[in-house]
Amino acid sequence: MPSNKTQPDPGKLDRIVAEARRNRELREQDYREQALKIYPWVCGRCAREFTRANVQQLTVHHKDHNHERNPPDGSNWELLCIYCHENEHARYLDSAGRGAPAGGGEPDAPSTYKAFADLKTRLKGKGDV
Repeated sequence: MPSNKTQPDPGKLDRIVAEARRNRELREQDYREQALKIYPWVCGRCAREFTRANVQQLTVHHKDHNHERNPPDGSNWELLCIYCHENEHARYLDSAGRGAPAGGGEPDAPSTYKAFADLKTRLKGKGDV
């Protein structure tokens, strides 16, 4: 008995992913080109200077880590070399892992576990406590 269900298109996911990548690259090119026109070609952290020969190693960092917020005045951007950019994101992830709010929200509640809460009762009769 034939089923009324249509077979999924195996290439559909590939097309969706390819389109998303193209859109991201276009969006990145737009703000990268704008940032390169606005700011001097110098890393904002290590002050390394760039020329046309090595400008591909200069990246645009979003100060608030929101890649969708790209104001035309460049107030959310800073130019960083690939090494400083990687370091900045690693620091951001590290601070998010230490209980600091990653998205600007409330930090996690502190632990209420008390490791030595019943130590006195466990040690009763084992010496002078």
